[in-house]
Amino acid sequence: MAKQKRVTNMVQLRDSLLDTYNELKSGEIGVKEAKETANVAGKVIASVKTQLDYYAFTKQEGKIAFMDC
Repeated sequence: MAKQKRVTNMVQLRDSLLDTYNELKSGEIGVKEAKETANVAGKVIASVKTQLDYYAFTKQEGKIAFMDC
């Protein structure tokens, strides 16, 4: 597997997950590695959702850099 570049926004995260899916389907990586990648991605998405919920709850408008694509 080639070294992955750093993911800095939601589009890159989606692309990275699709790469992981393709690598899993082709046998380049195992199920354990794919699961761990999906787990980490889920935590990133959950943290962004928490930030969005906070802004909604406090009626603030904030910019989330990770969402800028």
